[in-house]
Amino acid sequence: MPIGHISIGSNIKKEKNIPSCLIALEKEFGTLKTSSTYETEPVGFTGANFFNLIAVFNSELPVKTIGKTLKRIEKEHGRVHGGNKFEARTLDLDLILYGNLILSEGRLQIPRDEITRYAFVLEPLAEISPNLRHPETNIEYAELWENFNKSNLRQQKTDALD
Repeated sequence: MPIGHISIGSNIKKEKNIPSCLIALEKEFGTLKTSSTYETEPVGFTGANFFNLIAVFNSELPVKTIGKTLKRIEKEHGRVHGGNKFEARTLDLDLILYGNLILSEGRLQIPRDEITRYAFVLEPLAEISPNLRHPETNIEYAELWENFNKSNLRQQKTDALD
């Protein structure tokens, strides 16, 4: 059964939206394993800090079905699509990994390139799945995080949702 990894982020009503989102994800996909929550400054715009984390689940569902489910959960949490990529949001859910799948079909990209580009995705991923290997580079996420340029790191673990 493939293991899926979802990147979760929110900077609007995040103390409400993240826990509510996790409940919705568990209803859809069963038991989740989650990383720590990281408070992260916005990338590409000025605004409230984000809470970011990774949720891991097992599923046999088709990738497109999972993607549609994530979009529906975002919408249920007040997310409006079609705006600027870099803007405040109630909820951002991205399927970043699904087993060893490599897929690029329009907006559906797995593994997501954000894994190696953004600390807010890579650090919690390296925490929760350190020995898992990136399907394209075959490098463990712990090693990718170890070698990530942290000179401008703008995030830290938070216990705000505990």
